[in-house]
Amino acid sequence: MELSMSGSSLRTFGRCVTFLARVASELVLQAHPAKLELHTLNSSRSAYGSVSLARDFFDTYHLDAAASAPSSTPLQCSVLLKSLLAVLRTPHAALDRLAISLPEPDSPKLQFTLHCLNGVRKTYWIVCSAEPEVQSLALDRGRFPSRLTIRPRELARLLSNFQSSLQELTIIATDPAAGLPDAGGDVGGKAVELRSYNDPAKDDCDTRLHTQLWIDPVEEFVEYVHAGDPVDVTFGVKELKAFLTFCEGCEVDILLFFEKTGEPVLLVPRFGLDDGSTSDFEATLVLATMTVSQLADSNDAQQPATSAQHNVEPRAATTPSVSNHTKIWSELSEVLSAIPRSQHHPSNWVGADDNDDDNEDEELLVQTTPHYMD
Repeated sequence: MELSMSGSSLRTFGRCVTFLARVASELVLQAHPAKLELHTLNSSRSAYGSVSLARDFFDTYHLDAAASAPSSTPLQCSVLLKSLLAVLRTPHAALDRLAISLPEPDSPKLQFTLHCLNGVRKTYWIVCSAEPEVQSLALDRGRFPSRLTIRPRELARLLSNFQSSLQELTIIATDPAAGLPDAGGDVGGKAVELRSYNDPAKDDCDTRLHTQLWIDPVEEFVEYVHAGDPVDVTFGVKELKAFLTFCEGCEVDILLFFEKTGEPVLLVPRFGLDDGSTSDFEATLVLATMTVSQLADSNDAQQPATSAQHNVEPRAATTPSVSNHTKIWSELSEVLSAIPRSQHHPSNWVGADDNDDDNEDEELLVQTTPHYMD
């Protein structure tokens, strides 16, 4: 396999790698005759990211005769995203092109060559995993009855109302035609609610701060489709912010599909007025959701005097322990585990004490070599 890219394609490739690195730690590359696919799945199997780069995305794209056959098995390898981020630390403005090469299907290393504008050529070899875990997940958008489209800047503005340490966010969607009980108040007509989720089993300042934000879809969303009874989905914020940054850099809107509690949410970029069929790349983010609905808590909550409200609850003498679980549809892919795991187990959800996923800012920051001092 040999391929190269430059210009806007190189910048987009860098954004794709940064996005996937904030989802998981290992990247699987699958080379097909018509496209290159990048897949990643986090250790808790609660977040799946995928990017598909069409053949036209690259300046050159070549597979050997055996791999180019339509019926052949895709050429694949797996590398650590930390290593790939280190390769791409050179500013894109200083690069002429990037070349990637895998000499043989079973080669132990993947070669990256950076051709700089000043004539310097940098070559890196990244060790491939011996047996990469094949990750492939396909969701039919048509099976999701609800969806919303929002611009990245608007979503960033809405998320700025929540504490930065928030790990899970709940979206409650209602039918705009049905209206809310207090239609004459400040919340009337605001059919969508964003709510911070805090684990009741924890007893610290973050868990005693709750934020609720009521949204008018007409004012905040490009598109909003939901009919019938209210539904809610709770998922991780870290990957959502990573996808937000990716879409903002690519100057595309965010399209979010959802169904109900316990079913995954699907996020894809929306390329203007079309469906993305004319674009030379695609991106997908699938997030597991909690199996416990938050609508019961919503019915007990007191309606706010303004659209956004922060409630600080007093410390309770005893806090009930609640076990919540996440899942992704097991029938969609053989690589996803069908066994539910505790969402707040240290080895599970994003933001936990996991060496692969913690401290994303430190993980993505490549320190420069200090100057030599006598």
